Amino acid sequence: MRVAGKVAIVTGANVGIGAAVAKVLAEEGAAVVITGRRKDLLDHVVADIERKKGRALAVAGSVTDEAHVRSVVDQCLRAFGALNILVNNAGIGAFGKLLHEIDEATWHDVLDVNLTGVFRMTRASVPTMLKNGGGSIINISSVGGVIGFSGSAAYGTSKGGLELFTKCVAMDYAQNGIRCNSVCPGLIDTPMAAPLLNNPEMKAEVLAAYPIRRVGTPEEVAKMVLYLASDEASWVTGSSFMIDGGLTAH
Repeated sequence: MRVAGKVAIVTGANVGIGAAVAKVLAEEGAAVVITGRRKDLLDHVVADIERKKGRALAVAGSVTDEAHVRSVVDQCLRAFGALNILVNNAGIGAFGKLLHEIDEATWHDVLDVNLTGVFRMTRASVPTMLKNGGGSIINISSVGGVIGFSGSAAYGTSKGGLELFTKCVAMDYAQNGIRCNSVCPGLIDTPMAAPLLNNPEMKAEVLAAYPIRRVGTPEEVAKMVLYLASDEASWVTGSSFMIDGGLTAH
């Protein structure tokens, strides 16, 4: 078991990539604290984990709330006594509008969740990792933070900022045994992608740009996260990992 004895926090773990990551980490031996806005969905994920004899705790709330963020770390330590892995997955999308069509509230909301939320969660987690002698932080970014797409200025900016945030955190704590990396998925079969995936014409047009002509799965992303969370990646920090069916290879 690749993360046996470790304790992880996974944000945005209601569904999709976050839920898949939580389940994979638990299956590989970690105790997992999951967060998200939907308590009912979190409880479903916890039930799935416990059904397979894993350990999990749900703490409902938003990464935009500093009190919630602090509470997640506190409850993690009370329940499991440590914090070794942080997966910053919580995120929202805002697609389909050109820059001049985006209102200021949408801009702030996207950055508050996708970038500032990661800052809050990471800042709250680092002191415990320092006391533990290290840890692994994995930020779920996007190919949209590496290349530009029309109609995604707010989302792309938030993920582009997350890419540099990842590198800065890696540099800050490399000497303390804390590693920080990002995972950049392409089109993944998640609720966020549902509007596109449910439109056959749009889906076909988008997939034409992918050398591997299919949509990725949350489980495929979770396996990349598992590697970065494990000691197998002990010499890996400050890096971005594309998992995009070859989209950014050309």
